[in-house]
Amino acid sequence: MRIVHAADLHLDSPLAGLAEYEGAPVGEVRRATRRAFVGLVDFCLEKKVDVLLLAGDLYDGDFRDFATGLFFVEQVTRLKDAGTRVVWLRGNHDAESRMTRHLRLPDNVFELRTQSPETIVFEDLGAAFHGQGYGERDVTQNLVRAYPPPVSGALNVGLLHTALEGRPGHANYAPATLAELLARGYDYFALGHVHTREVLSTEPYVVFSGNLQGRHIRETGPKGATLIEAPRGKIEAVTPIELDVVRWEHLEISLGEARNLEDVLDLVERSLSRATERASGRIVACRVTLSGETEAHAQLAARERLVSELRAISVALGPVYLEKVAVKTRGPVSEALLTARADALADLFRFIESARADREVREELKSTIASELSSLPHELVEQELADWEEVVASASRLLEAKLLAPGGGEEGGK
Repeated sequence: MRIVHAADLHLDSPLAGLAEYEGAPVGEVRRATRRAFVGLVDFCLEKKVDVLLLAGDLYDGDFRDFATGLFFVEQVTRLKDAGTRVVWLRGNHDAESRMTRHLRLPDNVFELRTQSPETIVFEDLGAAFHGQGYGERDVTQNLVRAYPPPVSGALNVGLLHTALEGRPGHANYAPATLAELLARGYDYFALGHVHTREVLSTEPYVVFSGNLQGRHIRETGPKGATLIEAPRGKIEAVTPIELDVVRWEHLEISLGEARNLEDVLDLVERSLSRATERASGRIVACRVTLSGETEAHAQLAARERLVSELRAISVALGPVYLEKVAVKTRGPVSEALLTARADALADLFRFIESARADREVREELKSTIASELSSLPHELVEQELADWEEVVASASRLLEAKLLAPGGGEEGGK
């Protein structure tokens, strides 16, 4: 018996950061989630998979028209023709209350109900699948405690859309502990909601398969599904499958040895080249972050040229696109020299540096800034101050550049 566990397909979800990129393959990027799902179905057909599990967030939300739903029906019909069954449950994005449109699915697709947990048994396979989908988006109660007991003599698989006890960047829906999952006595727990692959246990298996296709720069690295092989009703192998179409990478490059812009470009080119090799022919969407103390610091201030040079390198390497270029470098000037100045800018620089080193000072500064911005929409303020460490570091770099510029700070020192 072969089972594939996938989750968080988010069909037709846009990929943030590339759609407006001049020269980017907009069509391919827009269709990336669909192409990844086609790849998943192709894999199931090639490997003669018996059951495909979809552990929530099949859709990204209520689809604008029926095209998204029709696409899903077309693909699962391909599986029906090959004898592959599909077991799925709803997550927070495609909860029953969020989906106003509905299409009849082929009879090889089995949806786990949302009112209470249930068990679907395929006697010919000797397998039982347990779970409960989301009736509402915000499911805050523990669902797994009510999951049915394992079916005797069968391979038992649980499906759950959850962040367990919490994962960064994911709402804590359907909270549960790993101990509670293990206590159910199932052979495998197929988890969804968390977009990073994670194997929490192997005896028995508890696995987040991650999402099928990364959608933005916070979802880097290989994405796909998980193949479960149980030839005699016992799990013998659990293997990740890479199915993403666009591979997101965040390349953090230290420029400590770079003396000029040419050295910087060489370092980035080597890093981008390695990223394309890892992607094995996929489209690569990259954020490049340059950091460290370097003699090339001043040349990097010509941002338009820097970005153009890096984009030229990416074009030459193949299907590589820069989502963003971030410069976090410093010039080779000692902090002692900067802090020795006696003017208003230097005073502010010293205060910002103390904030970087002292958590209490940072929090006080954050509170003060948030208060000053209180007239702005709350969501905007939260977004701007979300990465507070980076806000403080950026302020320090801006002040350093001002202090080191020719004549920098002269007016403030008068």
